[in-house]
Amino acid sequence: MATIKSFSELHCWQIAREVNQELFDIIHNSPQFKLNFGFKDQILRSSGSIMDNIAEGFGRGGNNEFVLFLSYANGSCCEVQSQLFRAEDFGYISSEIRLNLNQKVNSIGSMITNLRRHIQSSSLKGIKYNKGEK
Repeated sequence: MATIKSFSELHCWQIAREVNQELFDIIHNSPQFKLNFGFKDQILRSSGSIMDNIAEGFGRGGNNEFVLFLSYANGSCCEVQSQLFRAEDFGYISSEIRLNLNQKVNSIGSMITNLRRHIQSSSLKGIKYNKGEK
């Protein structure tokens, strides 16, 4: 596996960014969705939290911290999936849109799980434990 130098190189982060942007676009183009301020803010925060937790965990420089923040990102994936059902139930999105976004979020969750397993099985501790390197 190649060495990743930035969180933005991680495919799970890239797809999480796409999902966040898609949700933003959906909300921006839906007058009903835009008016439900609390729900709109919550779904955008939780979808953003997926990518932010991946980035923060990566930036911590230690594998234990990274695994912890990846688990937070996985939790945010589940939160977004639940909110997608609510958005469909409220009539803000179609079942087709929910299924499409849900598939992407499932994919992110699988990538995160695989990344966590890889990190946990690695004998490396993380960059902050490497002597003389940053």
